[in-house]
Amino acid sequence: MLILKPADISPSEITDQTLFQRRRDFISLAAAGAIAGGLGLPAIAAQTPTRGARLPDVRKSAYSPDEKLTPYESITDYCNFYEFGPDKDSPGKNAHRLRTRPWTVTVEGEVKKPRTFAIEDVLKWAALEERVYRFRCVEGWSMVVPWVGFSFSEIARQVEITSNAKYVEFVSLADPEQMPYTRIPLLDWPYVEGLRIDEAMNPLTLLAVGLYGEVLPNQNGAPLRLIVPWKYGFKSAKSIVKIRFVRDMPKSAWMKSSPEEYGFYSNVNPDVPHPRWSQAQERRLGEFLKRKTLPFNGYGEQVASLYAGMDLRKNF
Repeated sequence: MLILKPADISPSEITDQTLFQRRRDFISLAAAGAIAGGLGLPAIAAQTPTRGARLPDVRKSAYSPDEKLTPYESITDYCNFYEFGPDKDSPGKNAHRLRTRPWTVTVEGEVKKPRTFAIEDVLKWAALEERVYRFRCVEGWSMVVPWVGFSFSEIARQVEITSNAKYVEFVSLADPEQMPYTRIPLLDWPYVEGLRIDEAMNPLTLLAVGLYGEVLPNQNGAPLRLIVPWKYGFKSAKSIVKIRFVRDMPKSAWMKSSPEEYGFYSNVNPDVPHPRWSQAQERRLGEFLKRKTLPFNGYGEQVASLYAGMDLRKNF
């Protein structure tokens, strides 16, 4: 029996075509010697990641489908984190450069008590749970991941949001010293994502600090990342350094890059194709056959009411 592995999948099938073309342009420039030296890319030494420390006092959550988990190695070796490179294996090779201590997250905007949290302090008061979530990428591949984290609403309670807060903006680290690909305009850095306030406060919305019961690996967004399981994976901002409660809808990095392809909501919707490919099916990593994509990634019972009366083709 033929088992299709990530390496067997055509790059044009798994990589956004716009980004794929940018990658080709970048490689051409690098080959010509135009930018590689300036980036210092030859000095990036790939390093095999080590497993993280176990996280204490993690309770099991009810938000866990009875599905086979994607192996740790697949989750950590095959992922998107463009600050460390545009290929699926780039984060695993290069993210050892990321320094996750010390690390602070600033929470500001339409709040009564703006604060800056050290990640160590967050881990002291956060109620950590292991939540097994389906994770669907806009490129057509999917996983089942045992994240460890806490509900985003815990952060909101700490700062006491005001009635003016209609949206939440998430800002990722963009440090060229640690993340050399931020020196290339693959996207408008820093990486920014956003949610409507009721989406952010939904019980499913998770701030993840771990994976498989261990500290979150760098390539998967350490030390703190967003997980919104009913949306495509690019909505889940990694290595967050700032959270802002705002009145107006934030403009995300992908909306700026390709607004006709990446909308604000980005809900998993098999009936709304990406402009260049269908979203009706997906391939789970490690499986050969494709499966039908579920509306809201299978979380419709928990989140469909958030969009009652909305045209989800227009609001894609």
